[in-house]
Amino acid sequence: MNKEQRTFWLRLIILIGVITLTIILIVNREKVQHLGVYGYPGIFLISVLANATIIIPIPGFIITSAMGAVFNPFLVAFTAGAGSAVGELTGYLAGVGGQAVIGDKVWYQKIKGWMSKYGDFTIFVLSLIPNPIFDLAGMVAGSMKISVWRFVFWCFLGKFLKMLLFAYSGAKLLLLFS
Repeated sequence: MNKEQRTFWLRLIILIGVITLTIILIVNREKVQHLGVYGYPGIFLISVLANATIIIPIPGFIITSAMGAVFNPFLVAFTAGAGSAVGELTGYLAGVGGQAVIGDKVWYQKIKGWMSKYGDFTIFVLSLIPNPIFDLAGMVAGSMKISVWRFVFWCFLGKFLKMLLFAYSGAKLLLLFS
């Protein structure tokens, strides 16, 4: 088997693995939400799993809001942001594995154009705003071979700020009803 064939099979295996993980998480989403009883490690794990799905989101931000009412909202946001960034690696890996499949799509060209023009700021902004498009940005970043550390860093910054809003909202909401 030559290098091209090995690369093709590796990408195919990664893509199939990411799709399988997405299906498993969607089917078991109620079980995932019960991990919050484990404190910060549970919040981290919920965030990883909620963001490990591709396109079909599991609402991990609801857990972040609820946990912000129970634990320190800043630490909840930090933990959830870190877990979210790690979870988004599935989209990144899907991009690495699915380059041949996504390269000619209109959405791919649009997001690639944004990343080419605005660089890391695109990853930051798309991770900051709640939207399912971020999975596509992860795929583009993976297919463009953007450094995984750069991707995770900018993703974390955006996710952390977003989770900060949710965690403090949950904390403030609790004060209204107590």
